[in-house]
Amino acid sequence: MRSAFRVICFYLILLLIWEGIFRLHLWPAFLFPSPLQVFETLANGFYDKSFLIGIGISMERILLGFGISLVLGIVVGFCIGSFQMLDGTIGPLLNGLRSLPSICWFPLGLLWFGLNENAINFVVIMGAAFCITLATDDGVKNISPLYLRAASTMGAKGLKRFWYVILPAALPSIITGMKLGWSFAWRALMAGEMLYVSLGLGHLLMMGRELNDISQMFAVMLVIMALGLLVDKVVFGLMEREMRIRWGLNAL
Repeated sequence: MRSAFRVICFYLILLLIWEGIFRLHLWPAFLFPSPLQVFETLANGFYDKSFLIGIGISMERILLGFGISLVLGIVVGFCIGSFQMLDGTIGPLLNGLRSLPSICWFPLGLLWFGLNENAINFVVIMGAAFCITLATDDGVKNISPLYLRAASTMGAKGLKRFWYVILPAALPSIITGMKLGWSFAWRALMAGEMLYVSLGLGHLLMMGRELNDISQMFAVMLVIMALGLLVDKVVFGLMEREMRIRWGLNAL
């Protein structure tokens, strides 16, 4: 209760600061709306279902792109972590590619796929796959040799060794990579939707800019932030909690 009270007070203070800046009239009202204007726009967006449509389209794209990057990243990451030849060749290349901002892939996607859904999916996949791959690679490399020796002593080989020893031991790093990959994919999706008429949240954000409706821009930004926090806390938070329980770390 005390923690919840602190959080509520913190956000109330932020709203008061926002309202105070609005009342100082440092910018015209159409450039810096009040919290009430933004919340009215937010309510209207859900009432006319434009925000619901945008959320549905964006979530459909992110689930598809992130799902593909998750499969690719885990498979390639396990291969690099298991074979030294791949680690010395593909590993440095992936490290270099990871440093590229996700939006850098969008011009290439336009040339390869055209201005359509495939270009956006390409950007999302490229934004997330490298983080998941390298995190999986690190997880495999950091497995304690004691676990592998114990598995060999008990006769665990092949698929059984992978399923019961390697995968659980690498899982903390994989989940960390998934969280980072999700954040990069989410940003890449918003950037792609802002450049392409796609009816997603990024497109709604650009519509607010083109119509000079700053309250809509603020409202869409709040929706984007809320969805990101929801996925991080609910999906990945539950995964981390279950992992800590399985590893006996929930009491720490």
